[in-house]
Amino acid sequence: MNYCVLDNDVLDPQVAPLYTSYGAMFERLLRGAGAKGTFEIFNTTLGHYPASFDGFDAVLLTGSQADAFSQEPWVIELRARVAQLLQARKTLIGICFGHQLIALCLGARVGRAPQGWGVGRLTYQWHAPELAAGRTELSLLASHQDQVFDLPPGAKLLASSEFCPVAAFSVGKHVFCVQPHPEFVEDYNAYLLGKRREVLGETVYNTGISSLALDHDGLVVAAVMRAFMEGDF
Repeated sequence: MNYCVLDNDVLDPQVAPLYTSYGAMFERLLRGAGAKGTFEIFNTTLGHYPASFDGFDAVLLTGSQADAFSQEPWVIELRARVAQLLQARKTLIGICFGHQLIALCLGARVGRAPQGWGVGRLTYQWHAPELAAGRTELSLLASHQDQVFDLPPGAKLLASSEFCPVAAFSVGKHVFCVQPHPEFVEDYNAYLLGKRREVLGETVYNTGISSLALDHDGLVVAAVMRAFMEGDF
């Protein structure tokens, strides 16, 4: 398998030496879930893309500090590229910003969540237990202020919560998107919480930090992602 990772952010200097990049986080996660093959990582914020996507079995879009609906030139370029990949029915995985951007390209509404930031360990109803060893509930680490408001046309809802009604979806066998972050580890999520503490307010911050003491299901979702990319979905 040849995986293309479109990395849509640059890590803060304080944490880059430890985590390298979002692309590297995903490679570690997916290899931990049994993925084999090559990973090539391209930073879209710097305008980096492969010369062709033809040689890749799947393309993964990471999270980002940016908005999926941003008019920043690099986001506009990314939306155009994703629209082409969707038209070609290339296998796509979207996480957080990637989830939102793919949904936007598919015709769904995306915007600021009126209920505010979703942070820390959050729990979701999982509507496809056959894909996750019978599980009907999964908990994942999250950090987002935007949400997908509508299920895209032709999509199947895979995960939801009262806070985030469209938390994961698929379209056929070529699109799989998740709002929270299966690639996150607790220390990195704690760093993001601390970075945004003033914006979040003490109540949200403290609830988020406390939630990190509990286990999350990143590896479970990673196994679903791997199966999807390998055509076993």
